[in-house]
Amino acid sequence: MPADATGTRRVRSIQDAWNSLPTPGQVGMGLEGFTGERMERILAVVAAIGSTALGIQAFLNAATRLIRLDGPHLAMMILVFGPLLWMILACVSGHWVRQACGAFAVVYVLALLLWPAVVDRTVREPAEQPWIFFLVNIGVVAAMLAFPPRLQFTWALGLPLVYGWVRLAQGDFSQEFWITTGFDVTFTIILGMVIVSLAWMFRQVATGVDDARLAAVEAYAVAAAAEAAEEERVAMAALMHDSVLAALIAAERASSERERTLAVGMAREALTRLANTEASIAQAGSDEPVSRSRIVAELRRTLSERGADAVVEERGVAIEVPGRVARAMVLAARQAVGNALIHAAGRGLHVIVESHGGGALVLTVLDAGPGFDPEAISEDRLGIRASIVARMAAIAGSSLITSGDQGTTVELSWEPS
Repeated sequence: MPADATGTRRVRSIQDAWNSLPTPGQVGMGLEGFTGERMERILAVVAAIGSTALGIQAFLNAATRLIRLDGPHLAMMILVFGPLLWMILACVSGHWVRQACGAFAVVYVLALLLWPAVVDRTVREPAEQPWIFFLVNIGVVAAMLAFPPRLQFTWALGLPLVYGWVRLAQGDFSQEFWITTGFDVTFTIILGMVIVSLAWMFRQVATGVDDARLAAVEAYAVAAAAEAAEEERVAMAALMHDSVLAALIAAERASSERERTLAVGMAREALTRLANTEASIAQAGSDEPVSRSRIVAELRRTLSERGADAVVEERGVAIEVPGRVARAMVLAARQAVGNALIHAAGRGLHVIVESHGGGALVLTVLDAGPGFDPEAISEDRLGIRASIVARMAAIAGSSLITSGDQGTTVELSWEPS
């Protein structure tokens, strides 16, 4: 494989890896509650199934005992089964689960407290539970989905006790009610505690899985960022090397005052770029949009600093490109301008910045020098190979260099993918 293709592919892979790294604020985003959210969804669906089964059983029991149009009893059914239906629908849909479950948990306690005023006390059947008893543990499940752990255990313990007191009050605290009510209360307390404890355990396991996943993602992101930063430093050092080499060559070949001044300027720029490698790396990865006018201003500043008598011509519509693209194209154009000043003495130097409505940007650097053969450039000459060709390849752009007796044209082009 040719060396140029290998270098181009390496620079492109480094750039892609660098741009794909998340920022510190994005690391683990959306993963901190991944398992926990799914566990809550599972608990809600299971609660909906159980509530539906027991709710139908309680409703049929209440409807069969509604022999006549009993207003208070009918109001009690509406008070209980209305929030219960909302809770089931919320658990199935996954929306407003806490609000619906919290509403039923509170309304059910209120319904229990009102039960002695609604029930017909002339009917005394200690062995047969009223329909409202079937929903005691549904009230505990609702608290489990709506309240924090302390309130969940409070509901699991307190709700059966409230039911027991109401049941005994219905039977005027007679002896025959104590045995059956005591069994019912004990059973519901044990079942409620088991429900709340299992839910707490499942949530703790889910939280542990989420914490472990988040820690692993953060550790991987830190390691990947360090690796990418190191490779980027190596790549940037390779791209910087040509600047130093070009400055040394220019200094060695300088024979006039103008050439010596240009060599000093190139050396100063190379040293500045080497000193600011870290800042250059950070800026190279930015995707903040940069206007075409800023690119033109930077190119004009470059020509002014190097004392070049050239014009930067603008063509087409004004557009914006990502910051990393703008920086790479400006640096590549700088190298082309430097080559024109060194090898063509700046004769006929002309820079064209052309953009189109589709977002494509083309920078063209022309000179009227004697030209050269691009294929004859030795391997140790990195001015074109690294600073122009490789740099444009790193941003998924292209570079076209044509040279002959009439001069040299360097065309740098990029368009959105």
